[in-house]
Amino acid sequence: MVRVVRATPVELATAVQALRDGEPVAFPTETVYGLGAHAGYPAALRRIFELKGRPTTHPLIVHIDNARYLTRWAREVPEAAAKLAERFWPGPLTLVLPRAENVHRLVTGGQDTVAVRVPSHPMAQQLLTAFGGGIAAPSANRYGRISPTRAEHVREEFGAEVRVVLDGGDCKLGLESTIVACLDGQVQLLRPGSVTLSQLEQVVGEVQTQISAQTPRVPGSDAAHYAPLTPLSVISSDQLEQQVALLTDAGVRVGVLAQHPPLGTYRLTTWINGGARPENYAHDLYAHLRTLDKAGCARILVQEVPGDERWDAAYDRLHRAAAANAAEHADDNGPVAVGVPG
Repeated sequence: MVRVVRATPVELATAVQALRDGEPVAFPTETVYGLGAHAGYPAALRRIFELKGRPTTHPLIVHIDNARYLTRWAREVPEAAAKLAERFWPGPLTLVLPRAENVHRLVTGGQDTVAVRVPSHPMAQQLLTAFGGGIAAPSANRYGRISPTRAEHVREEFGAEVRVVLDGGDCKLGLESTIVACLDGQVQLLRPGSVTLSQLEQVVGEVQTQISAQTPRVPGSDAAHYAPLTPLSVISSDQLEQQVALLTDAGVRVGVLAQHPPLGTYRLTTWINGGARPENYAHDLYAHLRTLDKAGCARILVQEVPGDERWDAAYDRLHRAAAANAAEHADDNGPVAVGVPG
């Protein structure tokens, strides 16, 4: 039985007062932990960007407690958006819509669109209802790094810089929300998550997946993102153990995230079996990457994930993490073969 985690009255009152005072508050959602600020308070929004080291051109997601408040943030709610909200809210879906006049440009990254969602985590719902307004929240980690799925991850990232951290236990899903734009009569998938493309199409019909220069910027859309500090490569299934053997034979300490136990015995290796079930793999992905990042390894090798759409979100995060580390460590110890599915 799943334990429903709720904040105490004292915790809730402290968090609400902190938000009203312009302080950041970390709180759990069903996807990852968010670093929240009063969405109508520019100084509080700037503090979020400063804490994360996040460019102000990178938009935030406004969290609200009920879809009926959507029109406070969006000047237009197309029929497709209304259908998606009805089907998937509260839940792991973010809608990108035309920005209402009152929405501050720091929330939107200077764009004329706004990203909004209604989280389902009971503690997030408690906080949003008690606060009585929108909370703008990116993931509660340094910009470009691994998102947090436990309160302890937030504390590791920020320490005393974030005074209020609501502890809601492990996030149920473990990967960020699906992001969908409903603009100019089209529905476009901008970031994969646990709500899949086929699920979206069951509700609204055709969904565009091609990204163009006109596509709005959204959280997590950088080519390089979600990265550990340790260089990470994604390796094809048939090459994984060969790469591990080559590196460990050369005296390189390796961390491995696979979907099965090792077939051989490898010295200097920390091997994590993430399993072959997409939901479980996604739930544990960031925690596993954090474990490997702290294991003293010189490299992290990740087995490529299957092409099934249920793995799309994990593939997206791993591909961006590999891109980040390829850019940061291009000159470190020579190249490692990288194989990612097309």
